[in-house]
Amino acid sequence: MAFSCSTRREFLRGTTAVCTGITVPVLAFATQQKPAEQSEKAKGDEGISPAEDLMREHGVLNRILLIYDQHLHLLSAKQPFDGSVLTSAADIVRRFVEEYHEKLEEEFLFSRFRKAGKFVKLVDTLQEQHAAGRRLTAQIRELGALGTFKYVSDSDRLADALRSFLRMYRPHEAREDTVLFPTFRSIVSAHEYDALGEDFEKKEDALFGEDGFFKMVDQVAQLEKKLGIYELSQFTPK
Repeated sequence: MAFSCSTRREFLRGTTAVCTGITVPVLAFATQQKPAEQSEKAKGDEGISPAEDLMREHGVLNRILLIYDQHLHLLSAKQPFDGSVLTSAADIVRRFVEEYHEKLEEEFLFSRFRKAGKFVKLVDTLQEQHAAGRRLTAQIRELGALGTFKYVSDSDRLADALRSFLRMYRPHEAREDTVLFPTFRSIVSAHEYDALGEDFEKKEDALFGEDGFFKMVDQVAQLEKKLGIYELSQFTPK
């Protein structure tokens, strides 16, 4: 069976076959990619939207919160722990969450919501919490580095800082994920929204290298393993 040039183009949509008027079989592999090509595309061209990018970064923070939870449990039970794990977790919060993720929110989202006159009170509260979180991280970093506590008051201060951080950031993240991020698309143009996604990726690569997000996930996973909370199955109720 032969097709005219225009008919074949219509039938094969998007293929690069040259129209010569001879019989051309429709080959399934014309639109397929080799596994290696698919892998390269997945790694190099993620096409992550701004909201998705910010929400997956919240996933990193949530895993840090589990690490903080475990240290709070150890403090309550008066059990010893490796202070380097806690300080490393706090360092990730400082570098990845506070100095990168929250800066993106403040510079690119909060400013646009204020300009649009939407959720201004919420945005102001979120920014105040960013500032409070940075103060708590400094305390956690300082007290966690002690390893062992000479004074009971130091142990109590660390527990209070961890508890305050956990209490604030869980509702903080939830409000951003369910209110702010879903609304963001409606206050910017489609072009601006897509461009911001690319800008976020460039900033991430500049600060943390290629695949910076996945590097952060790996670092958190190593801390979870040291702390004994990596296996997801252990959180399943018996």
